[in-house]
Parts: sequence; structure tokens; C-alpha cells
Amino acid sequence: MHGRLKVRTTAEQQEAKRVEREKKLKIYTGATKKAFEKRNNREFDEEALKITGEILAVNPDFYSLWNFRKEIFNDFKEKRPKEELDKAFQDELYFLETCLKVNPKSYGTWHHRSFVMETMPTPDWKREIKLCNTFLQYDERNFHCWDYRRFVVGKASISAAEEFEFTTEKIANNFSDYSSWHYRSKLLPILHPDKTHPSGVNEEILLKEFETVQNAFFTDPNDQSAWFYHRWLLGRHQRNLEINTMFVSRKDRRVMVTTTKPVMIDCNNPVALKINDKEVKVEWRNQKSQRKYSTLWLADNVLVPDGSINIQVLMDTHRISQLLSLKSDESESLFTLPFKEGNRFSYELTSSTSETLQRELEAIVELYEIEPDNKWVILTLMSLMKSLDPLKYEQEILQQISHLQNLDPKRKTYYDDLRSKILVENTLEAFELNQQCLDLSDKKLTVLYHTSLLPFISELHLEGNQLVNLKNFEFLQCLKNLILDSNKICDINGLRGLNSLEKLSLKDNLIQDVNDLKVLQTCPNLNTLNIKGNTVCSEDKSLNELRQLLPGVSITS
Repeated sequence: MHGRLKVRTTAEQQEAKRVEREKKLKIYTGATKKAFEKRNNREFDEEALKITGEILAVNPDFYSLWNFRKEIFNDFKEKRPKEELDKAFQDELYFLETCLKVNPKSYGTWHHRSFVMETMPTPDWKREIKLCNTFLQYDERNFHCWDYRRFVVGKASISAAEEFEFTTEKIANNFSDYSSWHYRSKLLPILHPDKTHPSGVNEEILLKEFETVQNAFFTDPNDQSAWFYHRWLLGRHQRNLEINTMFVSRKDRRVMVTTTKPVMIDCNNPVALKINDKEVKVEWRNQKSQRKYSTLWLADNVLVPDGSINIQVLMDTHRISQLLSLKSDESESLFTLPFKEGNRFSYELTSSTSETLQRELEAIVELYEIEPDNKWVILTLMSLMKSLDPLKYEQEILQQISHLQNLDPKRKTYYDDLRSKILVENTLEAFELNQQCLDLSDKKLTVLYHTSLLPFISELHLEGNQLVNLKNFEFLQCLKNLILDSNKICDINGLRGLNSLEKLSLKDNLIQDVNDLKVLQTCPNLNTLNIKGNTVCSEDKSLNELRQLLPGVSITS
């Protein structure tokens, strides 16, 4: 047995590791305690740097200690001579590099380096650029380093043109360098501004960028970075804030306003209501009776006098207003913002010209012939078709959605919702917002999109779809008749507070409990309810509870 190495058992090994961990923890805890004692005593000395350095070298994410080191160096700056101070800062920069090797994505380390460079007497910004380039070679997606690099670029007076060339080199080395594509999108409006173009970038330069990005996704169509940049190039038009619709009801004593963008109405953003140039005091609320951003705002209990009147809504903070006339023989009046048929939803898709879109569509069709099962190709193809003419390409888009569901079954629900969005939008393209009845039955909709555009409809048909809930139905403030037969609805909370609702049909859905229908108590004018074919109808006890819950409502079960 002599001369042989003793092999430790598993239990002995675990115990040895435990002892070692406790020893290290004791040292770490002691050093931390000592560091905080020195900070509390304002001992800004070399020993404090040494103690905090030992801890940060192991754990560079200890942000409080970086703050302590800032305090130390600020104290040095006031008390140390320039030569000594310069050396201390240079040593700190080398120390920071060792910490970044431990964790290249440490917030505290990069922030502290910014502090050092801004505080030291003679910073070498060019060296910092080289340091950033080195770290980006290791990981081009290190956004901490990218943020620091942009900070250094501003200090080093490096031109946007030089930075743009840097992104070109990075992308040439790796088409997957998403950070470089993103940085490029920030530089283009600076280098080639064009206020007359929707994207804010010169058209000729954009065309060159389309060629660059096409080279990328034709080379590797599976890489998403180039596709995201391509989507940015196509643009997203920003709508101006306008009053989209305005409605006044003498009978209901109500004024409703919808806007093209969500707004907040409160003491900081007041909205004035004037009748015949005289301001009327009202309380504004959104569709959920909350003080939150919304595109729909209502004022109830408005005394609308008889005779011909002018009613004006003024949003001074946003510098917009709308005037509406109500004749003596009219009980209500409605204004709707005019739009060109076929472009009601184009603002969601692109700010590029139709010529550019058509050219890109032709390029993507060419790639599609080579890569018919690539989801990025198909998604871009659909987006371009929808941007150019959603009605013309409707069937092709729907076929591609079915194709995507087969290719990408994990996202089937997403594609179902996308299909619903397209069908709703195409229906609304030819729909006047002042029409009373909207039929969206038998379309297999999983979601009803754009309810914010429909606060004035009085009858809505949604039977034969696949709705599960009634999300955002609170916008349908004028709705009187709602048909939801043969869906998969188990949650009707979206009907809360629909004061105008009179008739509701939920035949053949998935309502299981009386409590699921309690929300209907907030619909004071409801008089007819059909819940035939729901589980809640299976017991007489439930039906009796429901009749007690909704007295005065004719219930069909």
C-alpha cells in the first residue's frame, strides 16, 4: 500500500470543494466589508483601489465598487500631480481590459471606462477605437462595446463617412453582423439626408443599399439580419396626428372623437369642446373609462342644444381641431377623415415609392423561385404584395400563409392571426366608417383587428369564426346588435361598458359558467341574449342564476 496515491471518495471530494468555497467566500466577504468601511470613512487611497480591484477582477458586475472607484479617482484628480494622476488612469485602463476579458458584456466595466476616458488628463481616443475593434472581432454582437464605440467616435471626431465604411467592411466579413446593419441605418440619414423622401434618405443612395442587402440575402437567404435591414429600407411611414372621426349625438348627449394616433387627455393635455364658440366643461374618458393613451375618447352628459349648431373639438397641445355642424332636424352628425380606397393601412407597411416596391418584389420573386420554402423570403414577398395592392394579391398572400403554417408549425397561431389581420383589413378597405352594419362572418378569424376604427357601427356579424375572446371590443361604443354564433368564445370581458348593446347572440360557443357572463351587467340596454349550445345551459340551476343576474333580459337557451 505504501507509495500509492490515495484516491478520494466522492464524499471527500465534495467536502474538500465545500471547504474551499467557504474559504473563498470568507475572503470575498471580508474584502467587500473592508471596501465598504473605507468608502463610509471616505478613505480614497491606494489600498481602497487594491481591495476593490481584487473583488472586481473576479466579479466585474459589482456596480457599487465601480462607483467607489469613481469617487477615488475624483479625489485623486483634486489632490495628485498631473504625472502621477496620468499613470493612475493608465493603470486603471489596463485593469479594465482584464475585467472585460472576464466579462466582455459587463455594464459596469464599460461605463467605468467611459468615466475614466472623460476624466483623465490626456485620453487617447484613437487607441480606444482600436480596442473596440478588437472586442468586436471576438463578438460583433456585443452591443455594450458598440455603445462604447459610438461614445468614443463622438469624442475622437471620427466622421460618419468613416463609420459607414467601417460597417461596410464588417458586413463584407460577415453578413450576419446585425449590429453593423443597424448602425448603418443610423448613419444613412446623417450622411445622405433628404427631407422630401418619406424615409428621410436620398433615393439614389437607398437604391444602392437595396443592391447591397440583396447580395446578402441572395448569398445566405436563411440569415435574418439582412432581412431586417431590408425591412428598414422599405420603411414605415409615420402618420401625422389627426382627428380621424368625430361623432355628436343629441339623443345620447355624447361626443366621441377618434385620432390617428393614441393620445392622452388630462390636465397636461387638455381637450376643449366648444358649442357655437362657447366652451363647454366636460369629462373625457377612453373606451375603458381610464386615463390612459387611446385613439378613442368620449364625453358623456353633454347638453347639446336644439337648433342648428357648430361643435368644435380643440387639442391645443397637439395643435389640431375639428369642426362639426349639426342641423336643427338632425339628432346626430359624423365626420370621417377622407382616404383613398386601397391605402387605409398602407401607413403600416412602407414609406417607399411604388416603383421601388415593384422592383423589390421582382427581385424577391426571383429568389422565391430558388428558395420556395424559405420563410424569410415568403414573409418579405407577402409584405411587398400587401404594400403594392392588398386586394389584388389577397389570394396569393393567403396561400403563402398556409404554406408558412406547414413550414413553421410552431408559429401556426401567429400565422392564423396574420391571416385574420389581412382579411379584416381587406374588408375595411372598401368599408365606409359611417356605415351601420359590418359583416365578417365565416372568415375563420382568430382575432378582430382594428376595432378602433369601428366605434360607430351598430350591427356586427362575426358568426362562423374562431374567436376565443373579445379583446378590444370596448371600442364598439355604438354597437346595438352583435352576432357571435359558432365561435370558440370563453371570455366576453371585452363587452364591458357597451352602453348601446341591445342584442347579443353567443350561440354554440364555450361559455361554461354563469360568472363568465357577469360582465353583461355593465351593458344597461341589453334586452336579448342567446346562449344556446353553451355548457352553461346544461343545468337549470345555472339558467336560474343567469336570469337573476340579468333581470329584464330575454334569454334563449
